[in-house]
Amino acid sequence: MVAAVILTFIIGYLAIVFEHPLKLDKTVPALIMAAVCWAFVSLGHIALPEGHIIAHGAGGAHDYYKDELGPTLLHHIGKTAEILIFLIGAMTIVELIDLHKGFSAITERIKTTQKSTMLWLIMPLAFFLSATLDNLACTIVLVSLLRKLVPVKEERIYFVGLAVIAANAGGAWSPIGDVTTTMLWINDKVTTTGLVINILIPSIVCAIVPTFLMSRMSYMKGPITVPEIATQTETHGKKVRGSGLMLCAGLAGLVFVPIFKVATHLPPYVGMMLSLGLVWLISEYLHPDEDFEDKHHYSAHNALSRIEMSSILFFLGILMAVAALESMGTLKSLAMSMDNAIPNRDIVIAVLGLGSALIDNVPLVAAAMGMYIEPVDSKLWHFLAYSAGTGGSMLIIGSAAGVAAMGMEKIDFMWYLKKIAWLAFLGFVAGAVAFLALYPLLNP
Repeated sequence: MVAAVILTFIIGYLAIVFEHPLKLDKTVPALIMAAVCWAFVSLGHIALPEGHIIAHGAGGAHDYYKDELGPTLLHHIGKTAEILIFLIGAMTIVELIDLHKGFSAITERIKTTQKSTMLWLIMPLAFFLSATLDNLACTIVLVSLLRKLVPVKEERIYFVGLAVIAANAGGAWSPIGDVTTTMLWINDKVTTTGLVINILIPSIVCAIVPTFLMSRMSYMKGPITVPEIATQTETHGKKVRGSGLMLCAGLAGLVFVPIFKVATHLPPYVGMMLSLGLVWLISEYLHPDEDFEDKHHYSAHNALSRIEMSSILFFLGILMAVAALESMGTLKSLAMSMDNAIPNRDIVIAVLGLGSALIDNVPLVAAAMGMYIEPVDSKLWHFLAYSAGTGGSMLIIGSAAGVAAMGMEKIDFMWYLKKIAWLAFLGFVAGAVAFLALYPLLNP
């Protein structure tokens, strides 16, 4: 059944890639792929969370599901739900800020109308915001900002593509910037100081190279197109009570999530639940005098209705399909095969980074953590943090940031592959070369 699961994943993946020629929403194949993959897991062999493979026994199907498949499936749906709850919370907070026109305080201060200049403003914003929040929340915030700064979607998606690259690069050098670096940090594979010293410069290189190359492209010449309707809306839009307060409260809530995680050692989604509740509470009392319709416009109920639930379900399908591969031991077997076939571990880690563009980086990092026994802050763990954190930028569905951007902006997979993937690849390679060159100097 392993072959059946892999074949189902490939077919579903291709359906997602060619969603536009097929005229099929990408969420459909993602959900079907996840369900069918798990059906084959159930019909074939069941893998426990610890990685032991259990074949079908003589007992009844119900008892077998209850004893073996149930805990495995609950384990993976629990990990997926953590990300989905986090995503829903962050998107709701951002929508609440947007409903109160909170982002205008930022957009009004950005006066440039030149595309190339805007590019160099967005890159450092994404890079450092990602390290503070994480790459997923950072991307959600930046997409909302870019909708104000670059009204035309055909121009905006280039900036969004670069924001994904910069956000993933920024998350790689922070223990709370990416789920993989958090995994390595929590499991005492790396320290905060070690990450910053060894990965900050390679991550900066990884972000700067694509930004420089994109700024030289013909589509980044000239001013940003601002439709007349958008101009009138910005000029005549009324002020909203508490816009500044909602901006401060929303951003403080997002920043609070990693602080809460460090203080309590609870998963990030718990902190996001608390932040959403507090921001929601503030929004409830900002408009006590408005009638029902006006008050509803600024409410969290309206913010929740603006969230793209199809992107949430797409994320669910992708993560659960990858979890099916992980539960069969496929990813760990692949990683161990590469380690046996390639004598140089630096090349193995780089290949794992490239692989994270196709398959979720979390199980790949988990597999690598099970393969190697290295001391804390060793070269291998640092290079793994960089590779897994930045390698996913090469495909739009290769990272949580990319999936969020894809869902919010309806970015076509093939468009990203043609226009952004090569920039992300060159940035990844440049950063990897910088890491390998600097590591002996930084760790004599």
